[in-house]
Amino acid sequence: MNNPSLCPACGAFNDCSLADPRTADQACWCFTVSIDPAVLEALPAERRNQACLCPRCAQVDAQLRASPAPIK
Repeated sequence: MNNPSLCPACGAFNDCSLADPRTADQACWCFTVSIDPAVLEALPAERRNQACLCPRCAQVDAQLRASPAPIK
């Protein structure tokens, strides 16, 4: 799998704004959360640093719900 718009853990869309040319100038949702390093370390080495995890696999759904909506 080498698609930057797909989660390297589950293959679902990761909602990464940087992977979409239409929104590449906007900050990704992952800039507003803290991802446990153990979650990243659980990925196989060849899948790390290739694409964003989806919010579910990053285990940050609650953080995203608690954050204010981004200003556009």
